[in-house]
Amino acid sequence: MLGHGISDRPSSFDYTLESHADALAAALDSAGVTGAELIAHSMGGSVAIVLAARHPHLVSRLVLIDANLDPIPRAPGSSGSSGIAAYSEQEFLTGGWEEVRDRVGPHWWSTMRLAGRVALHRSATHLIRGTVPTMRELLVDLKIPRAYLLPEADGPLPGTDALTRAGVSVVPIPDCGHNIMLDNPQAFVRATAAALADHSQP
Repeated sequence: MLGHGISDRPSSFDYTLESHADALAAALDSAGVTGAELIAHSMGGSVAIVLAARHPHLVSRLVLIDANLDPIPRAPGSSGSSGIAAYSEQEFLTGGWEEVRDRVGPHWWSTMRLAGRVALHRSATHLIRGTVPTMRELLVDLKIPRAYLLPEADGPLPGTDALTRAGVSVVPIPDCGHNIMLDNPQAFVRATAAALADHSQP
């Protein structure tokens, strides 16, 4: 995504979920892609939901991996987006990022460090704020096949019954944490292949 990895890191970009989705839509349009089957993890899953809602011709199927579906509160001292967003942007840029680095440890920081610091803070802030309607509501309303993979150890996904009624396949994956594809790649591949082959959904 813009601001992450080796993508450009414009400070003029607001890094909302909607803007991330629109940037991805522009990339897909430029490549001549329509009806993409998207496999998206964490914040990427939230962006994928927004993309499918805003640009329905671009997405034919979603496989979401432990994606954020609801707004979450800022949580000073915590890991991840809720802790990053607890800083103001200026606080994060002038030293908060170092506190986050030391708190999350080298494994998580090895990927977080590949994001621009402005991009990291703004993306985290908008991720915990979510969207209106929420990502969960957008997901329920989509008329494409959807699967949601989550760590079995986290317990039942809140709102599973409503998601299932809406046609979302909710799939717990054993022996993993948030990074399902790294922690249990074989189970992840099996579940993803099954989701992509499932023709029973809308």
